[in-house]
Amino acid sequence: MTYSSTLLRLLDERGYIHQLTDAEGLDRLAATQVVPGYIGFDATAPSLHVGSLVQIMLLRRLQQAGHKPIVLMGGGTTKVGDPSGKDESRRLLTAETIADNIASIRRVFERFLTFGDGPTDAIMVNNDDWLGQLGYVDLLREVGPHFTINRMLTFDSVKLRLEREQPLTFLEFNYMILQAYDFRELALTRGCRLQMGGSDQWGNIVNGIELTRRMNGVEVFGVTTPLLTTADGAKMGKTAAGAVWLNDDALPAYDFWQYWRNADDRDVGKFLRLFTDLPLDEIAQLEALPGAEINQAKIVLANEVTRLCRGEDAARAAEATAATTFAGGGVGDDLPEYALPAAGLSLIDALVGIGFAASRGEAKRLIAGGGARLDGESVTDESHHIAGGAEVRISSGKKKHGVLRPG
Repeated sequence: MTYSSTLLRLLDERGYIHQLTDAEGLDRLAATQVVPGYIGFDATAPSLHVGSLVQIMLLRRLQQAGHKPIVLMGGGTTKVGDPSGKDESRRLLTAETIADNIASIRRVFERFLTFGDGPTDAIMVNNDDWLGQLGYVDLLREVGPHFTINRMLTFDSVKLRLEREQPLTFLEFNYMILQAYDFRELALTRGCRLQMGGSDQWGNIVNGIELTRRMNGVEVFGVTTPLLTTADGAKMGKTAAGAVWLNDDALPAYDFWQYWRNADDRDVGKFLRLFTDLPLDEIAQLEALPGAEINQAKIVLANEVTRLCRGEDAARAAEATAATTFAGGGVGDDLPEYALPAAGLSLIDALVGIGFAASRGEAKRLIAGGGARLDGESVTDESHHIAGGAEVRISSGKKKHGVLRPG
């Protein structure tokens, strides 16, 4: 389909669109007026990770196309827990922890969006403001008749648990009702006409559209993005060492930069379209670079994403550190560090401590496979003890480097 609105043309040419509830209707609306649109984020941690970056960029594209982004923080739904894609129930958080997490997460959004009071300025809202005021009986009477157990049981988030004979609490079962209510609330109070999200949220988005139409007669729309995986099938946002966090106090800028620098050759073009503002013709040239030249495109990717998420200074420092580390075998200023006691420490403890291995067992496998290096030399003895008193460069394979500093 050929779109007439700047919004859907932009989303389509950069690869964000997986499903649309009414493509023609949304295209017509976006071509004639400012469309407020939202995406919901649960506040289960002080930082989102790279797995949420597509959704953050989707809000950025919405604003770039002249529309109004609404960042919905799930202060209320986080108290319940989204069962989508989960094998087990989430740990329930206190109201204070949730509030702290929302304040921390906002810092990242402020790098990607322009907030304010203007017609296309972004706003952040918290669904606890209305969900926390709902009376249980009122919710059952007003919203309950619009949901059937029969249909709710067909949703993937529910079927997954039941098929695996894993518990799905009544608390979590209600999540989809609360999320649908969010769309209705934002449509009535904020004029919101669009909800966006990952493909796993399709059922929840459709629920919100139907609830808003049935209760209030308002036409609203939904867009989902494709499930994003790397070329080798891995889920975005996770590495062997853990999550790739967006907040700078949750993951060093160099590690964040290095995640993108290490992208698979096959992912470079897709990532440049999704996660940077580079023009499409420039991206086409970069992804077409032959052989080892594709590494230059990866450096551009790492710089551009780090600049957006962490700032220009962080991107420059990370690139400089990488150049120093790889070119001359030196130690860059921005590498991850771990304290080296005067008495020294074991190689296994060093690998776990600096984050190159998630466990002692993983560290042992890394050493046995020849992937552990000290000052550029491979060490295959898992009982190796690193002497204290002098700075040591520690590496995992050829791409992950850190520094053990006396302290």
